Amino acid sequence: MQQPIQVDLPHSLGREEAQRRIAANIHKLQGYIPGGAQVTSNWSGSRLDMAVGAMGQQVDAQIDVEETHVRCRVMLPGLLGMLAKPIEAVLRSKGEELLLEDKSKSK
Repeated sequence: MQQPIQVDLPHSLGREEAQRRIAANIHKLQGYIPGGAQVTSNWSGSRLDMAVGAMGQQVDAQIDVEETHVRCRVMLPGLLGMLAKPIEAVLRSKGEELLLEDKSKSK
């Protein structure tokens, strides 16, 4: 049985800019998962469908980009469902940084 998580991340970037930033940052997901991961992704309009494979598990996720928020839905399989609350907390605290950080600005 899968355990769903849904997190809305507010932003003031507009849909196109938020989508551009997500596309530019999606590769960073691999670094956030212990032991690395295989991440596949496919855009369909303003929706990003993803599959993340790690430690013998596959997690499916959808990211819907709207004008004022990004909605992340993650389906945790089997035993990973027991980690739903900590994973949801990380999405809420780090999701904006991971998905919407602007790497186009030089430091």
